[in-house]
Amino acid sequence: MTDTLRPVETAVTEAASDSPKTLKRSIGVVGGTLLTLSCVTPASTLFVVVPDLFGSLGTATALTIAIGSLLCIAVAFCYSELGTLIPSAGGEYAMVSTLAGRLAGWLVFVLSLLVVMIVPPVIAMGTADYLAPIVHLDPAMTGAGVMLLATLAGLLDLRANAWITGIFLVLEVIAAGVVAVLGFSHSRRGVGSLTSMQVADTGGHTTTVTAMLVVSGLAIALFVTQGFSTAVYLSEELEHPRRNVARTVLATLAISTVIILVPVAAIIMGATDLKALTGGDISSMVTAWSNSAVGTFVSLCVALAIINAGIVMVIQNSRVLFASARDKAWPAPVNSALSRLGRFGSPWVATLAVGVPGALLCFVNLDTLYGVTGVSVTGMYLLVAVAALLSRRGHHKHTPAWRMPLWPAMPVLLIAVLAYILTQQETTYLLWTGGITAAATLYWALYLRPRKETHWVVSIPEDVAPR
Repeated sequence: MTDTLRPVETAVTEAASDSPKTLKRSIGVVGGTLLTLSCVTPASTLFVVVPDLFGSLGTATALTIAIGSLLCIAVAFCYSELGTLIPSAGGEYAMVSTLAGRLAGWLVFVLSLLVVMIVPPVIAMGTADYLAPIVHLDPAMTGAGVMLLATLAGLLDLRANAWITGIFLVLEVIAAGVVAVLGFSHSRRGVGSLTSMQVADTGGHTTTVTAMLVVSGLAIALFVTQGFSTAVYLSEELEHPRRNVARTVLATLAISTVIILVPVAAIIMGATDLKALTGGDISSMVTAWSNSAVGTFVSLCVALAIINAGIVMVIQNSRVLFASARDKAWPAPVNSALSRLGRFGSPWVATLAVGVPGALLCFVNLDTLYGVTGVSVTGMYLLVAVAALLSRRGHHKHTPAWRMPLWPAMPVLLIAVLAYILTQQETTYLLWTGGITAAATLYWALYLRPRKETHWVVSIPEDVAPR
């Protein structure tokens, strides 16, 4: 815990020409919220991730997402405080490294890297399903194409991308709204069905969803609204970060929860039967409630939403790699390449390093990607909560920042709940994530720690670094 970090101007004494590169502050709360909401991509999450929850949780899906959203309020409080205290493009790892030590920061970086590398292809692979009314495509190939298209867009200026993603965001909100209206207007069961805890088994028979299944599903439920953390990745490019980071985080969580949870409730109440709900084919439900034209419109909106999500996620994820190279997490040639900025001010090598592997991950088993992502998100949130416990010690106690209510009870409760959720995950996914984390720890011990004076020195932009 004592191996914490300090502002870049006191941590390194390089010539001005070699000082850490910083990103340009060019967006306000509206632009940041549009980008962050687009990363949550509520409609594509609704149509791509939620059907998997319907398959295992049935009518308990809305309840599980609601519980996950309540937990995310505590997580958002932690992100808001730490993101305004340590506003860096490194996001979670910069916050945790500064407050809990370099090893903890390195581990949260590895977990966040797993998330940011896996989530975009998971979402992108859903594109083919929603283009089916027009053309039948291979999901893996289509997902890879979406990732490459998102990579090209990610090379552009951030302000331009805010407008592009804002337009797409409007379309996906419309799609979610149409589903909600149709579901409620064709309701076949009452509000009580949202807590009826029923799911259809493989034979089509009704079975009960246990409390343990709900707890296990919380890892994916946390993933459903996970993108609100994008605001801290953009904190280096947000104007007045001390104020705007918290506003963006909390507003995004509130808006995305409504956009996702209301249609989920409508689908549960409007599904023709439990077997159809468990099947999770939302496009077929929409067509049954209306007609093929409406179903096609919704499907195309979702396809655009997925492309939109890919663009924003590539933007976010490239900033993580850029920041890690700037903080010298890798051998010198790699650091030099990943920290290069292009003509539009974007880290172009880091953008390619995110997008191209993401395209390749579209050919990996989807269940494995879901499982590893759920474990990684839960572990990452847990480490952020630990850092939040340490955010008011030393000089950080007096640093101007947004401060969460109910501290330290909030992070303590969050740590206990997230640790329990981890114990309920499938062993295979725990082993995959644990093995990657162990390998990363070995890299830390053999390469980074012996070079601690020159490597993995987390930098905080000088205009907001605590004095």
